[in-house]
Amino acid sequence: MLEALFGTKNRELTMQYLLVFKEGYAREIAKYFDVNLPSIQNQLKHFEDNGLALSKMSGRTKVYFLNPRYAFLVELTALLDRARLYYKPELKEKFEMQRKRPRRPEKPL
Repeated sequence: MLEALFGTKNRELTMQYLLVFKEGYAREIAKYFDVNLPSIQNQLKHFEDNGLALSKMSGRTKVYFLNPRYAFLVELTALLDRARLYYKPELKEKFEMQRKRPRRPEKPL
């Protein structure tokens, strides 16, 4: 949808992932969208180098999240939220599903 603005589809998907799920790491994002890992790693590095994303270490894993002090975060969030309304139903469903792991069987609803 916003590929013309962002340059690549993976850049847009990575940004949407960080916006919807608040944080993520490269392998997790690549598996979620079934894309190759180096592409996602490049996008995350690009975001971090340009101040759009920050990272923290969680054990040996580098976890990325959007920079709350990014100058255009409010506008970018509004644009990405609006773009999600026009995604194909199967992609839209991926972003609406917030749970990443299955619920424990004994856990009450």
